[in-house]
Amino acid sequence: MQLRDALDDYKRHTGHATRFPGERRTVTGRFSGGDGRLVHVDAGGEIRDFGYPLTGLTGLVRSRVGLAVGRDVTWLDEVATEQRYVGDTTLIETVHETDHGTVTRHDATIGDAHLTRATIDVGDDGHANVDPADLSLVVYARFAPDGRDDRVGQLRYDDAVEVYHDDEHDFLASDTGFTDLRGQLPATFPELLDDTPTDLPRDRGGDRYEEERLSGEVVVDAPFEEGVATVGTLLTDREETTREAARVRLDELFADLDSPDALAAAAGETIPSVPESVPSRESVVADLRVLSLLSAESGLRIAGPDFDPFYATSGGYGYTWFRDDAEISTFLLGADARLGLGLGDWHARSAEMYVATQRPDGSWPHRVWPRNGSLAPGWANARIEDGPEVDYQADQTGSVIAYLAQARAAGVDAEGIDESLVAALAGLDETLEEDGRPVVCQNAWEDSVGRFAHTAATFLEAYSELALHGDGLDPDALDAEGDLDPAALPEDLAGHARNQAARVYDALDDLWVPERGCYALRETPEGAIDDRLDSSTLALASAHRSFDALGGDEVAGDGAGDGGEETGAVDAERLDRLVSHVETVVDGLARESDEISGLVRYEGDGWRRAGQLSEKVWTVSTAWGANACAELAVLLADRDDPRAAEMTERARELLAHVSPGGTLCEPTSYLPEQFFDDGTPDSATPLGWPHAIRLATVALLDDELPQFADRAIADD
Repeated sequence: MQLRDALDDYKRHTGHATRFPGERRTVTGRFSGGDGRLVHVDAGGEIRDFGYPLTGLTGLVRSRVGLAVGRDVTWLDEVATEQRYVGDTTLIETVHETDHGTVTRHDATIGDAHLTRATIDVGDDGHANVDPADLSLVVYARFAPDGRDDRVGQLRYDDAVEVYHDDEHDFLASDTGFTDLRGQLPATFPELLDDTPTDLPRDRGGDRYEEERLSGEVVVDAPFEEGVATVGTLLTDREETTREAARVRLDELFADLDSPDALAAAAGETIPSVPESVPSRESVVADLRVLSLLSAESGLRIAGPDFDPFYATSGGYGYTWFRDDAEISTFLLGADARLGLGLGDWHARSAEMYVATQRPDGSWPHRVWPRNGSLAPGWANARIEDGPEVDYQADQTGSVIAYLAQARAAGVDAEGIDESLVAALAGLDETLEEDGRPVVCQNAWEDSVGRFAHTAATFLEAYSELALHGDGLDPDALDAEGDLDPAALPEDLAGHARNQAARVYDALDDLWVPERGCYALRETPEGAIDDRLDSSTLALASAHRSFDALGGDEVAGDGAGDGGEETGAVDAERLDRLVSHVETVVDGLARESDEISGLVRYEGDGWRRAGQLSEKVWTVSTAWGANACAELAVLLADRDDPRAAEMTERARELLAHVSPGGTLCEPTSYLPEQFFDDGTPDSATPLGWPHAIRLATVALLDDELPQFADRAIADD
């Protein structure tokens, strides 16, 4: 997205009730990709690239596709349209009904190339009498090579045009050649300053000779042959791909992918094959599709497509956060083990990148670029810069430790896991206070500081997983010349992790609020208890399940192991508190309107409300509620506690809200980050985190709580 586009959108949507001006939204339409580029095909057919964080190439920033009869153009974004994914692939089919016939498009992103194959069916059902030979596909495309919309040039060939600035060279080509090709300059200064938005492309002008060559904007006509026209775009780096090789690549793609079936086969290669026997298969396929789309070749993922690159209303989404990414990895690891999804390569790539991006102090930075793991813009890098120590998100390190420990136990093939875990344990110890709770730092939502229950939950889970899977870790793996002191660690690291887990477990009592029957959101930097309900505190359920696996007789600590005949480390009083906490949070954050049902993020959340007076519903929070109820149900079932059935039922009810057909799951199969009460989706779409939680919860319910399935069916 260029500044001109942001200003144009600002003009169009200033004052809108649910649209924030200056953004490029993806709440409609679908994405194709998963092996390089990330391309959005809007519901009206507009194509845009969103893959810069994944590949470093900007590509296509605006486009329109139309049907021409002579000089008369019908833009397909102005006619009735239907869109769907083809099977379990990322091939997108869009059907446009025009006065001249039905145009059926198939869009597929294959590596750094994107193909649009259009067929025209004139038929005999009342369309205007048109000779198919007079029809052509019109494509308006604006490229921004190297992220630039100035100092851009074009090179033209018989069947292609090359747009370039310096390193990035972008190609637009047609399988049937071009009958017309013209350029145009971006919106001019007077147009930018005008109160009304500018409709593009403009009509052909004749007073600017340089307009034809000195811009990233082109308009081409591609003729139909036997009712078919195919255009393709290819993004290249000049040091890696010559222009001759680029043109050959496009020719080969046109020749090899000359049918919808061939496109579907190519577009399905990046998504794991899901067995027909998998429960909730439609949901599982959608989750794996989304997580494939958001992944770079490195294995790191963007949080979601970056709808707000100018930070007009957010801090951006096209980066890797280690909290989100590591939790996604953990959810995938568990789901794979239960459902047999064959994600071994995914697990290994994630582990390798976490090892590669770890800092010398054992922590991980705030945000990185997923394509290479280099530091990305952020505001929580206190452990890198000389800023306030509170500007650090300690939960990120806890989340990565939990994944790496489980990956180690699962035999994930990645070098350096042991060394990384030793350093991470030392770094985690540095951020645990004497009272057994984490230091003052930023929270999971990145909008306040304090000593958070959620951060404590990630520490409890990290220490517990290290205790469970840390046998054989050697403190001498620390580099004596690094930021951490090997002598500060005991010889028995697994035993040390057990003791640390027990300290965190006991210290959580400091955040218990008996008046509300829940754990507090945080202790403020001033020492006050903030007892608001917060969906992030639902992480306590899975953290306690990890701790429980240590066994009551083996864990040190005042509160652990006092449960009589219980074999787990979670005692009876703590289990009662957990049940009360989860029920209180789920009930207290529940919101229902005529259009949607789900959980809000936390009490008093004022972000992106626009004109809405109350908090918005979040898919992450709703999915988290379902997962927490399921995790707690397993704990209860292990003790033959009758509350397990009710907790399982709550999990299924919340899961239904974010499942296909639920009010928070779009017809595209995507989970947007947020919803307004009127049902309007908002913010990053799709968001990877809730898709991973949904996948893990489906697997957990099927694998560990099948005994309650009959009750859910009977209740329905």
